[in-house]
Amino acid sequence: MKIIKWLDDHFEEYLLIILSATMVFVIALQVFMRFIIGSSLIWSEELARYCFIWLVYIGISYGVKKQRHIKVDIVLLALKDRGKIILGILANIIFFVFAIFIIINGYVLSSELLSWGQTSPALDFPMGVVYLATPVGMSLTAIRIIQQIIKQIRTLLGHDNFEMKPEHEHYTEIKD
Repeated sequence: MKIIKWLDDHFEEYLLIILSATMVFVIALQVFMRFIIGSSLIWSEELARYCFIWLVYIGISYGVKKQRHIKVDIVLLALKDRGKIILGILANIIFFVFAIFIIINGYVLSSELLSWGQTSPALDFPMGVVYLATPVGMSLTAIRIIQQIIKQIRTLLGHDNFEMKPEHEHYTEIKD
């Protein structure tokens, strides 16, 4: 149970750190090789690009988890607490439907690329694995959206003591 809790709390964070560190290291190595040694690496830009692609899709999930995505909150300012929660649930349901659509289509595309055996030019890496960033990242996003919807429903039913703050766009604990 502790492992599941740890994964729930830190999975995206550690993936983002690993991908970011790899990307920065490889780009710095490429700069060093090109300007100091005078010879460039043929694979570094490709690896950095693929790390960035994965970083973006994992970042979407992290943004949902932390409720930090850009939102237009003008309507939220006009609503009372229950209205804000209901609108948040509706927005998350729409986002969830979009995520499922992307998961299905991303999986189909990456499966086709894997079955064709297409590889990247410099790394000879299967392109289907690169394209798996879309369904994997959006699957994590869908899980985080479900968690948010459950929190919102529990709040709406009065089981949790949380309130939506439009200026911060996340749930904060109400102090009694």
